[in-house]
This record gives sequence, structure tokens and C-alpha cells, in this order.
Amino acid sequence: MPIPPSLIKKLRRIVGRKQVETGPAELLVYESDGLRLHTARPGCVVYPASTDEVSQLVKVCCQAGVPFVARGAGTGLSGGAICDGGVIIQLSRMNRVLAVHPDDRYAVVQPGVTNEYLNLQTRGHGLEFAPDPSSGVSCTIGGNVAEDAGGPHTLKYGVTHNHVLGQTVVFPDGETATLGGPFPVSTGPSFSTFLIGTEGTIAITTEIIVRLVPVAPAVVTMLAIYSKVADATDAVSGILTAGVLPAALEMIDHLCIQAVEAHLKAGFPTDAAAVLIIELDGEETLMKREAEIVARVCRGQGTAAFYTAETDEERLRLWQGRKHAAGALGKITQAFYTNDGVVPRSRLTDIFQAIYRIGDKYGLRIGNMCHAGDGVIHPQILFDSDDPQGPGRAMDCSRDILLACLEMGGSITGEHGVGVEKRGYIDQMYSAVDLAHMIRLRDGFNPGGCLNPGKIFPNNAKDGETGSAASIPPGAGE
Repeated sequence: MPIPPSLIKKLRRIVGRKQVETGPAELLVYESDGLRLHTARPGCVVYPASTDEVSQLVKVCCQAGVPFVARGAGTGLSGGAICDGGVIIQLSRMNRVLAVHPDDRYAVVQPGVTNEYLNLQTRGHGLEFAPDPSSGVSCTIGGNVAEDAGGPHTLKYGVTHNHVLGQTVVFPDGETATLGGPFPVSTGPSFSTFLIGTEGTIAITTEIIVRLVPVAPAVVTMLAIYSKVADATDAVSGILTAGVLPAALEMIDHLCIQAVEAHLKAGFPTDAAAVLIIELDGEETLMKREAEIVARVCRGQGTAAFYTAETDEERLRLWQGRKHAAGALGKITQAFYTNDGVVPRSRLTDIFQAIYRIGDKYGLRIGNMCHAGDGVIHPQILFDSDDPQGPGRAMDCSRDILLACLEMGGSITGEHGVGVEKRGYIDQMYSAVDLAHMIRLRDGFNPGGCLNPGKIFPNNAKDGETGSAASIPPGAGE
């Protein structure tokens, strides 16, 4: 159903005529996020420049009963920022660093600021925003907050919610609130923390107060090369068991190594079954001792070779190989599909055995990269986009991998979110009572269901989601 012309006029009065897009070519850009297998054509896209404009936009959409979704850079991988026939509230104009307070180690940013841009503004003060998704050059901090994004360095520094102190938000009725603040207090429930990771289904974040941490005085980056994937994954547990907490502990396997070397020449041996990238940071004396422990563990676990980056250039090349591994797959395949399941670290060897077995079942090649220290996997499922059954077979393969993660005590998502991609599996992870409580919370803030409908929960007649608050039995969860 098209958006009423009367609503388009109201939207243009709020943000200006040029800040509302309705043309088919313009809307095509917003049909999907980074997950191209789920698409939905919005009715229009609006570009607010302030919290007040977002509030006004939300009010008129809510009054008209038209669904709306906040969107950042569109780099998400769960279909969470799409809206069929509704209004996309595109936050890219809200891209300013509003304040940096180096003495108190925090900054205030708008949601359209990218991770890398913020760090360019703070590193001169010897500070940085620690979360570092691989898309940090392009992904926005607003999107980080919506998905509780992680990245390679979360092993030591934690995910987004560990680094957000407060937010200004707009609720689905258009009301605004400031939650949390720059300094820790204990005066009631932490509503700011609660909103992080709710995938834009409860409120739209328009300002964020982020914690800044000191840039490490020294960094050591190492590469361990293995002829067996199981030896590499076993070494991950060995490093942590030895009492070393790396800043990052990453793995990529043979297929991804081939893609990286075809594209970037990062220096990974193409005959390796897997490589580990291990990074330590902190005081130089402590790192020297920890680096010796890491080298001893890796060699004891059957490493074929072990190297330490000697220069910043070598270190950067290793990280380019890891962070651009997914993009490099374009050198060896027409299309690929990835997920972000999680397993306990002790089950990494088991999940990779399962992944290769599931790939064989569907006749699909799977390359793997993962935040090994956290147990977050990113299987890259290669398929033929010219085959009408190719995308469906890849998604079925991904489903089986995610269900295997659950069987091993893990999760269906570590950092990409549920979105539309995994909403059909969430009832495999949570009980009906658990889900009903979650929906009751969501509905308490978003009773009309206009804000980002159809995400996270499946099978509800209202918006494609499961259950309702009324389905919670008396005393459940007590």
C-alpha cells in the first residue's frame, strides 16, 4: 500500500522537500542492508538532521499508522534496517561528533558517526572508542548500538554496551528522553543499557555518550600457521587457559586464505589449513612475557610456523587480510552468505567439523573466519547466484549451522542481530515464556508496532511476530 500523499507533504514540511526521496531509483538503494537475500521496498526515505526532526517525523508516521525504521549505513547483515512500504528514517545527515572530553574520557556523537571517524577525532588525545567491527570504516555508531556490535578486539575490551554511557532517544510516540549520562550512577534500572541490542524495535537513538579508553602504549601482532584446523582451534583454548588474554584472537581457514591472497597478498601461506592472528596490547614488559607464552602454546599445538610482525606495515597487512577476508571472496565466487553463530570456545573444533560436514551435505563450499577467542563464527557459504535454488540452499545450510551452534550450547547470533534473517529460529533458542516476556517489554514501548515491525520475533498476526503479552501464564518466570 503506497504512502498517502498527505503524509509525504507532512514529512517534507518537517525536513524540507529535498530531504524526502520517493523515486523508484532512489528507493532501490534502501531495499536491503548488507544481507542481500532479504529485500523490501520502502515507500519513502527521509533525512532528518536533528533529534527534534526525528521526533516530528515519528509523530506523524505514528498518527498515520505507517511503519517506520531508523537506518544508518546499511552495513547490517540480518535484514534489520528494511521496511516494506514504510518510511526509512535515514540518519546519515546526523554525523557530527558533538563533543570530546578527554579528561573525563567520553565523547558525545550523533548516530551517523562512523567508528573510524570518531577514532580519528580522539586518537590525538591518546584515546579511542574500543568496539571495532570489521566494517568500522563505514558502519555507524548508531548501528553499533542497535545491534550491540562487536568485532575482533571485543575479547579484551567487550562489545558496544560496555562502551555506551548514555543515549538520547525518540520513542515510537515521538517523545524524547535522555537515558544514562557521562558518569556512572546507580539510581535505578539502566534503561540505556536495556535499549542496546534491541535492533531499533523500541526507540531511535539520536545521540550517544560513548566511553573512550586509552590507546595501548604498545602492540604485538603474531601469526600462527596450521596444517590442521583442529590444531588451530585447540590452540585458542590453550592460549586462554595459559592465563593470557589477547586483545584479539582471530582465525581464518584455507578457503578464505586463498581469497585473501588472490586479492590482497597479506602474506598468508596458501597451503595452510588455518591461521591464527593473535594480538597483545599493553605495557611492553608484560607483553614480552605473554608473547613468549603464546608462542610456546602455539608451537606445542603443532603450528607449522609462527611469526611476529616486525613493523607497523606488517601488522597492518595481517589485519587487512583478516578484516577484508569476506570482501576478498569475490575473487573466487559469484556470491556468498554468512552468519554469526556462537559456540563456547571449548566447542570450536566441534563446530568447524560440523560446518564442513553440513557444507558437504548441501554440496556447497564454506570458508570460515571467526572471532575465535569469543567463539563467534562467520562461515562464508559460497553459492551460484545464477542457480535459482542457490540462495535457498545457502540459507538452509546456514540454518543447519546455527542449529548446530544451539546444540553445542551457543547462540544464533553474536553480533549481527536477529532481524528478519534469524527470526524463524529464535524459538529454538528461547522458550515460549521467555519470548512472551520479551514481546511484552517491546509492546510496552512500541504498542502500535509501527517502529521496525517484523523483526526478531516470528508468527504474530500483527506484524509477523510470535506470541503476545497475554500469552504469559500467571506466575511465569517467578
